[in-house]
Amino acid sequence: MYVIRLADGTLRVPQSLSSEDGRLIGNAYVEVTPGEPGYDQWLPESITEAELEDRRERWLSGNDDLEQEFLAFKARQEGR
Repeated sequence: MYVIRLADGTLRVPQSLSSEDGRLIGNAYVEVTPGEPGYDQWLPESITEAELEDRRERWLSGNDDLEQEFLAFKARQEGR
């Protein structure tokens, strides 16, 4: 998950919630606005929504070989 910088400067920071015994309950984003505690910490590593979409598109277009390898593996597993 990435820290996402919105057009108005708000950051969406990923946060995980876990139980007392350490099991993951869920992942979500928390919005942090300029001036709030932690904002300056997260800002340098944030990316815009457009940059996030560009990364998604590059990942999807570049994973064809990996996807084909996985589908072949899955077919072999189902054939057992």
